[in-house]
Amino acid sequence: MALDRSNPVPNDLSAFWMPFTANRQFKKTPRMFVSADGMYYKTSDGRDVLDGTAGLWCCNAGHNRPKIVEAIRQQAGELDYAPAFQMGHPKAFELATRLRDMAPEPMEHVFFTNSGSESVETALKIAIAYQRAIGQGTRTRLIGRERGYHGVNFGGISVGGIVNNRKFFGSLLTGVDHLPHTHLPAKNAFSRGQPEHGAELADELERIVALHGPETVAAVIVEPMAGSTGVLMPPKGYLQRLREITRKHGILLIFDEVITGFGRLGSSFAADHFDVMPDMITCAKGLTNGVIPMGAVLATKEIHDAFMHGPEEAIELFHGYTYSGNPIASAAGLATLETYKEEGLFERAAELAPYWEDAVHSLRDCPHVIDIRNMGLIAGIELDPIAGAPTKRAFSAFLQAYENDVLIRTTGDIIALSPPLIIEKHHIDTLFGKLADILKGLD
Repeated sequence: MALDRSNPVPNDLSAFWMPFTANRQFKKTPRMFVSADGMYYKTSDGRDVLDGTAGLWCCNAGHNRPKIVEAIRQQAGELDYAPAFQMGHPKAFELATRLRDMAPEPMEHVFFTNSGSESVETALKIAIAYQRAIGQGTRTRLIGRERGYHGVNFGGISVGGIVNNRKFFGSLLTGVDHLPHTHLPAKNAFSRGQPEHGAELADELERIVALHGPETVAAVIVEPMAGSTGVLMPPKGYLQRLREITRKHGILLIFDEVITGFGRLGSSFAADHFDVMPDMITCAKGLTNGVIPMGAVLATKEIHDAFMHGPEEAIELFHGYTYSGNPIASAAGLATLETYKEEGLFERAAELAPYWEDAVHSLRDCPHVIDIRNMGLIAGIELDPIAGAPTKRAFSAFLQAYENDVLIRTTGDIIALSPPLIIEKHHIDTLFGKLADILKGLD
């Protein structure tokens, strides 16, 4: 039933316990989207809101894209569901091939999931199982990073390093350690692209490995560029050093590219952008343009083939999901990848990145701005917190932006921006013009 826009609140809203939301505040003053097209959301009160966040880092091709919509419609009428256990359907295999072909060369195999969180859980399980499969069964430890975000399942929050995502949920997984984060504001504030200082932070991995013994460590997982924690860029040389150390000790390196995958940095994956090849890549979000839940783990031939032993009729990996490679999600994924390619959106993002960078850094002298970080079509604008009220200043900016027809995202006291890759220069001008006015009016 269509929403009555004269009464934009459909009911008392109490039934839906909203994720990562201040539920009481929202339900007092709801913010409702009712449609979307291109670069804009339509609100329940009839306003067009410029999408500065690609939904939630996921609508890389913008909204209401015809090829994706039509692919979903056709697939729903042709084959709505097929089991992925001991059965298959053509589009899942076609999508896996397309992903392999666009992924960094070492990645030859694809395991489908339903989200970034599930992709991380899958990669962590594969890492531990792989070490056992090659006779390294003592390698069960996992190493993440402070301020890392790897979804919300127990494996993801265990290797993750965002305090509020961890502290309410008990002791989490055992055998997990963390690298230090790479945020060095005293040395790297207002960097454009990769900061100069901090490559040496990767050497902490040597200390952690020495503490536990390399024969106990299965994998290291990091975001090449940390997004949800507030847009933290890898210092120059940092990822290369991590790769050297992990390879030296026989430890798998996993890149969590749920945010950085599919054009966000102007290339298919951040592994390409930084020219650092991990052993596995997790992805989701932009895989289907955020339209249908889907994720994937990309793995090397070496990892895949380690499981391909024993009787041919035996299951090699006891892991998977009811919706792995779902037909409608597969159709959406194929149409999404075709849209990216036909419109040259990854190349377009790379071309727009300098204009975006200049616009972001134009906010440097605005009140309360203490750091700005950017790469590709991503930006983080860090604000000085209000004493005794952390997060309040950025959340106030978020609310004012919505009232001024712009969607931004905040994490802590950081404004995070990641627009659809179809953004035009005039959208960029509008976005940062309004942000400048909002920042100048903040308490």
